[in-house]
Amino acid sequence: MADNKFLEYKGKPLVRKGNEIYYGDMSESFIVRFEILSYSESGNIQTADKVNIQLLDSNTDLDMKDRIKKESTKDNLFDALDLGFTWLERALKG
Repeated sequence: MADNKFLEYKGKPLVRKGNEIYYGDMSESFIVRFEILSYSESGNIQTADKVNIQLLDSNTDLDMKDRIKKESTKDNLFDALDLGFTWLERALKG
């Protein structure tokens, strides 16, 4: 039997699929989606330099436009993750 363990950050799953990173537990009311829009090259290292962040309602029965509660774009992955984690924490408390 396969063990479906995900990488976790602050006790919540962090899953990457292609240029998308999802953070949060689908059993809770919100998750965060990060979409890497573009990369820059620094030597032979590729880094994200434009990232779209969306706070999503985890109800997959809704249309995607209705699931988006907040959206922003940041110029690096670190700032995007910081904002997304903050949004999720506040949404789950409120």
